[in-house]
Amino acid sequence: MLQAIGLTSTPRRDAPPAVNDLTFEAPPGRVTALLGAPGSGRTTALRLMLELDAGRGVAYFRGRPLHRIAHPAREVGVLLGDVPGHPSRTARGQLRMLCAAAGVPATRADEVLEVVGLAGLGDQRLGTLSVGMDRRLGLASALLGDPHTLILDEPADGLSPRENSWLYGLLRAHAAQGGTVLCTTGDPKEAARTADRVVTIGGGRLVADQDVADFA
Repeated sequence: MLQAIGLTSTPRRDAPPAVNDLTFEAPPGRVTALLGAPGSGRTTALRLMLELDAGRGVAYFRGRPLHRIAHPAREVGVLLGDVPGHPSRTARGQLRMLCAAAGVPATRADEVLEVVGLAGLGDQRLGTLSVGMDRRLGLASALLGDPHTLILDEPADGLSPRENSWLYGLLRAHAAQGGTVLCTTGDPKEAARTADRVVTIGGGRLVADQDVADFA
């Protein structure tokens, strides 16, 4: 269970907070979409949960805030934006470096490359990856620690319809094994098509929290 309680970002000057007293849950065994228009606070909410931005409130991952988890990458897999790394580094080299940081065996890099359909592209340089390949590599990075929870910021961004279908098959498989999946989107149709639960935010506040049957 992922619980976000009272998330509130630190406002800039006289502007209102990007996220304001946001509370919701993402249950295990389900895919939860965090839906909102650009500027609604979706990404900021994720960053607050992951303790990357200053603010108030707390997120509990199976009852523990992130800073109380000894090996965060083994509990929470994260995709926020593009995969960081030097353009000349290979996909496999990037993942092996992340393996060391996560405290998992280097062999895990090849395992997740296969999971995301990049098994034959491990020696390809980061700077030559297409948008779709980059998103797949980002998912591979998120999966390295075999985490219970996946937090993904617009994972379908830049993917073709076929790649979209593959992506959500992967996320549903993770949920079917008892994992928790939270992903953001700005597309209501995408949320209705892919999620079990839809949490809608606007202006940094909760607008609705619904099962997908009620949302659709």
